[in-house]
Amino acid sequence: MGLRDFISKQFIDVIEWQEESGELAEKLDFADNEIQNGAQLTVRETQAAVVIDEGVLADMYGPGLHTLDTSNMPILTNLKNWDKAFKSPFKTDVYFFSQKEQVNLKWGTAQPVTIRDPELGPVRLRAFGTYSFRVKDIAPFYASLVGTQEKLSVGDIEPQLRAAIITALATGLGGGGVPFIDLAANQQKLSDALKEAVGPAFEQYGLEVPSFFVESVSLPEEVQKHLDKKSSMRVLGDLDQYAKFQAAEAIELAAQQEGGMAGIGAGAGVGMAIGQTMAGALAQQPAPAAPAAPAAPAAPAADPFEQIEKLHKLMEMGALSKDEFEAKKAELLSQV
Repeated sequence: MGLRDFISKQFIDVIEWQEESGELAEKLDFADNEIQNGAQLTVRETQAAVVIDEGVLADMYGPGLHTLDTSNMPILTNLKNWDKAFKSPFKTDVYFFSQKEQVNLKWGTAQPVTIRDPELGPVRLRAFGTYSFRVKDIAPFYASLVGTQEKLSVGDIEPQLRAAIITALATGLGGGGVPFIDLAANQQKLSDALKEAVGPAFEQYGLEVPSFFVESVSLPEEVQKHLDKKSSMRVLGDLDQYAKFQAAEAIELAAQQEGGMAGIGAGAGVGMAIGQTMAGALAQQPAPAAPAAPAAPAAPAADPFEQIEKLHKLMEMGALSKDEFEAKKAELLSQV
């Protein structure tokens, strides 16, 4: 018997797995070699090893050093009908699984997803983010994703996981009853909602999702414009108050320009005129009022802006203090 034949017939007595980045499962290739009864099985942290006989998961081992014999291989011993005195080598498959967290994986909507929002109705949105997963339950993971493959990596199952995420996205947002606007305003709340929706889809593969983050979410441009208009109307509120605000801003701006207080009357007058025109156009039509009795002509009221300008000159001359001027100006503006 040659050296090559001798090597092919020797027995395996040390079993371990040096996993590479991104690997999830691998079947160890023993070629024609057989496992020696009493062989040492080394399983590192975040790893699991499983003895599989003719496609059936038998004994499973967690992190640590294990001796393979009938005393700690009860399932395989029963399958093979070995007695307690079994000492000869045996042939079987050994799979190693990585249970460490696979991090910084990307997910996103290749096409807009249609959801039914309780406030906006049917809308189409795009979303992007990151997530992580880890192998939690070996049996369903082996049955659903590994099967007869000798090696499985993250890249092999990512497309399937992203498809599960997109399906859960529509279910989680459309069936949660929480308006999209409320969720989008709280990125963490949205991430938690989608993580909860994604969880069951991953569990069927024996996986869990330790982290799930939404980094970007967007509505169609026309829907966003509609929301912007509604926000603008809420900010404007009472048009009368808005007109007064515009007048006050015009006064401050005119005082800073060349001509000082001389431009106040024109700026404030324009602001008031615009505000009154807008309020009149949008207000409901009032009921016709009864004709008023003729009244005696009233004396023309002094222009408050002219008075403010005179007071300002008095302040510059030192006849009025700044506090007195500000108080009188506020009083005059309240009459506008």
